[in-house]
Amino acid sequence: MQSVKEMAREVIEHLPDTATFDDLMYEFYVRQKIEAGLKDAAEGRVLSHEEVVRELLGDQP
Repeated sequence: MQSVKEMAREVIEHLPDTATFDDLMYEFYVRQKIEAGLKDAAEGRVLSHEEVVRELLGDQP
């Protein structure tokens, strides 16, 4: 697993020279959310497709 410093360097290296601070912050935000989701999945905190549909739509016919 990458350290935060390594991840930051990788993100910065892949941004275009015209990137703004907002672009940088967005990329960090997305990376953080992806990492959190992967950790949740690895620890078994997931829902099946059916469970998600039931939560979103309720028990509709």
